[in-house]
Amino acid sequence: MLVKTFGSAVYGVEAISITVEVSVNNQGKDYFIVGLPDSAVKESLQRVESAIKSNNYFMPRTKLVVNLAPADIRKTGTAFDLPIAIGTLGATEQIENPEKLSEYVIMGELSLDGEIRPIKGALPIAIQARKEGFKGLIVPKQNAREAAMVNNLNVYGVGHINEVINFFANENSIEPTIVNTREEFAHAQSDFDIDFCDVKGQENIKRALEIAAAGGHNAILIGPPGAGKTMLAKRLPTILPPLSLQEALETTKIHSVAGKLPENATLISKRPYRSPHHTISDVALVGGGGNPQPGEISLAHNGVLFLDELPEFKRTVLEVMRQPMEERKVTISRAKVALDFPASFMLIASMNPCPCGFFNHPEKECTCPPGAVQKYLNKISGPLLDRIDLHVEVTPVPFSELQSTQEYEKSDKIRERVIKAREIQAERYKESEGVYANAQMSSKQLKEICVISTAGQNLLKVAMEKLNLSARAYDRILKVSRTIADLSASTDIKPEHLAEAIQYRSLDREGWGA
Repeated sequence: MLVKTFGSAVYGVEAISITVEVSVNNQGKDYFIVGLPDSAVKESLQRVESAIKSNNYFMPRTKLVVNLAPADIRKTGTAFDLPIAIGTLGATEQIENPEKLSEYVIMGELSLDGEIRPIKGALPIAIQARKEGFKGLIVPKQNAREAAMVNNLNVYGVGHINEVINFFANENSIEPTIVNTREEFAHAQSDFDIDFCDVKGQENIKRALEIAAAGGHNAILIGPPGAGKTMLAKRLPTILPPLSLQEALETTKIHSVAGKLPENATLISKRPYRSPHHTISDVALVGGGGNPQPGEISLAHNGVLFLDELPEFKRTVLEVMRQPMEERKVTISRAKVALDFPASFMLIASMNPCPCGFFNHPEKECTCPPGAVQKYLNKISGPLLDRIDLHVEVTPVPFSELQSTQEYEKSDKIRERVIKAREIQAERYKESEGVYANAQMSSKQLKEICVISTAGQNLLKVAMEKLNLSARAYDRILKVSRTIADLSASTDIKPEHLAEAIQYRSLDREGWGA
């Protein structure tokens, strides 16, 4: 007898429906699994046999062939255990109503006693199941809430193979999982454990990060150890605009595929904050591997990627980030397939000004030999620095401010200003596809949008000459000044906006670190 069940394979952040065909005939006595399975899928027959026999059902003593179609796509992972087991029981007529099997997508890993273990990528699988018009989706209990975020699809969470067998005998034996996505999402959006008011002093750095958040600008914080660089960067997501439902769905899909969602998770409600260690490899940062998985830059999609001690990262690791930073996606190419992972993130980096950490320190003396500061800075390539709009010098907080009991501005207040500035930009770029913030405007848009007065031109000319600013600083200053103008709800870029933008170009000054 031939029975068809349906599963799903995840490629990139999308899923493809897979037909699991199980045929039992009496012309032999071996078990076969075909359709480009990897080792984990081939081993499933051992798990399936043990799970079936442990629950007093029987495996066929004749020839069993399992085909995973389309057969030219590689199948990976252990999530096909459950559809293969149910298909085998259907083909041997041990399941009631086997004709109902084709109405559901079934996914799950089996243990030897029939328990069902969680899988990766339940959210994209649910999206694909709804798109193809399946009646429902059967997944492990731990993934049910994640999959139930997709509306107009019945999602059933199961913990044991017997529950699935009973379900096809009586569809009312399991209640579908229901999640009120919008209500939970709205409730969790502004619930942060950390706040900008925790940071004492550093008002100029808070202002710089507010500008970065308002315009989507990348920033680098330069300062001695213990000045608060990491503390400030951690709090940046608390002032970014809240995720839209579409952004939250995109972000959750990536984390689902990577297996980073906790059990019983629903939509990710806060912008991601990723802080990889400086020993990270190229593949771990941008994604890839034999079975391509998203890297740190994709896990930071719609959020913040923080690289602490930037010069300590391997140069090759930093260089592979350049193209994704421009295109806001990373393409992983293999012989038979090319996958796109989204990677629209804000880069916040931090670094010591020199190897000892005390160059330009107001009290401590730098002990580095001549030329060491420039050599340290040269570890970061010019093309990468070119993509960072704000260079901010962080100085240590004086003891008087550390002792202060003064209340500092909360993240909520700063966030309100950032949201207003982003709304202005959303209106400005509504006709430009893929551009939603000032940091992303093209050279052509720069000429049209960032028009400055004669007084502003004179100020910029003097600054370029006096501070020996490089040519690449010019465009960046204009973009940042446009954001500063948006924060103050000004239609024109005024000289004071330009003056503030100029001070955020420390590393472009000739002789910095000499």
